[in-house]
Amino acid sequence: MHDFFISAVAFIVLVGVMVVVHEFGHFLVAKLCGVRVEAFSVGFGPRLFGIKYGDTDYKVCLLPLGGFVKMTGENPGEVVTLPAPSGNYKVQKTLGYEEESQSSEESLSYDPGSFMAHPRWQRMLIGVAGPFFNFLLAFGLMCVYFNFINEVPDIRTTKLEWVTPGSAADQAGLKPGDAIAAFDNVAHPDYQKFHDLVGDDANKTVPVTVDRNGATFRTSIHLPGRIDALHDDLSKAGIFVQYTQSPIQIDQVSPGSPAQQVGLVSGDKIVAVDGHEFHTVLPLVDYMQTGKGKPITLTIERRDVTLAPIVVHPYTQDGGWRLGFLPAGPENVPVRAEPMDFASAIGESRDFCAENSLLIVNVLKKLLTHQVSVKQLSGPVGIAVAAGQAVKEPYWSAKFGLAASISLNLGILNLLPFPILDGGLILLLMIESIMRRDISMIVKERIYQAAFVVLVAFFAFIMFNDVSKLQIFSHLKP
Repeated sequence: MHDFFISAVAFIVLVGVMVVVHEFGHFLVAKLCGVRVEAFSVGFGPRLFGIKYGDTDYKVCLLPLGGFVKMTGENPGEVVTLPAPSGNYKVQKTLGYEEESQSSEESLSYDPGSFMAHPRWQRMLIGVAGPFFNFLLAFGLMCVYFNFINEVPDIRTTKLEWVTPGSAADQAGLKPGDAIAAFDNVAHPDYQKFHDLVGDDANKTVPVTVDRNGATFRTSIHLPGRIDALHDDLSKAGIFVQYTQSPIQIDQVSPGSPAQQVGLVSGDKIVAVDGHEFHTVLPLVDYMQTGKGKPITLTIERRDVTLAPIVVHPYTQDGGWRLGFLPAGPENVPVRAEPMDFASAIGESRDFCAENSLLIVNVLKKLLTHQVSVKQLSGPVGIAVAAGQAVKEPYWSAKFGLAASISLNLGILNLLPFPILDGGLILLLMIESIMRRDISMIVKERIYQAAFVVLVAFFAFIMFNDVSKLQIFSHLKP
């Protein structure tokens, strides 16, 4: 119950902020373009409190799940008319043609503050403003993280967890378990110093001294020229540094994967792989790449009990060999803050956003090409679980990284050319611009109705997927 409460609160705060920022983008550009905004709401449902300023009701509502902006005349089939004497407006439903309203007291004319009364390019700007503000939020969050926090592993002894066969490190004679005594004439570099030295010495041959089982071993290594230490790219040299003592713990098992087929479940710990101790996923993945898919034997610990050895046949996914599970975050990793200067923080934030912005597009591509099963998709429940885990993580990187990633992908999702989404609005406006006339309001209404049905069905499927992955619905094996 405690975990459920944490996940629920984290989800409400996270998604609430993302959606409100998104809607604020629409609101700000609409105001700048002269569109009347009737309401800017934080939350949905009954109004709790707020203030009316000008034409806009700034309010807080009962259900704290995001928010919305209501612009005059924004819905298909909604034409706004304005009584000339009073200045008060009202909404009329039409079927796509101008409807003259006769009144003995007042004559009606189109409202210049209506969304539909503005040029198409302004409406496009309003549509794209929401996703753009999500991108700005993600970039800003990561700038704050890198400039003021930037956690790095606080590991005094640099120990190699794995060395890729045939790599530069392997050719230099380095082996798993070696502790770096000196690198490029720097004695006993800690993890971060070693990390930086490898990046600085790219495309150079440098001396290395290691402690191996109490003995000293000296050699030299020629580092590849394409290493980028800032992006944890030491694997290019075949180097995987150990930075935790905890074994790999399974968080989620993918349906139909080799991991599920042999009975692995959430919470299992991988103590050894063919006798090798791996503490993080990257060296394990590299080990499987080296084996080119050959069966591996896992030693599994489940609820403090070591199971009999399990043989697993990896499968190919994303161009590599995988077992089909998501790991829990590594435990007991000491970190220290090492803030970057502002220019470096800007560069790192830009790179983070570039690397994570197309995640949802890649997932959709893999769905369409049958590289990923729809059963692996996650929605609100999955986001809530991830948010709850991030809150419990002792590291700020997990919190900032998750928030920025979700904000980025919320922006990308809304730009997809699907009716109801911002991208669908922009697409229709582009088509109308090419046609040089409005699409029939009847056609628009039918498009939006069909899209709404598809979206609700898809959302229901995702919710079912999410709930079925929860621990309470897993049949744990002894």
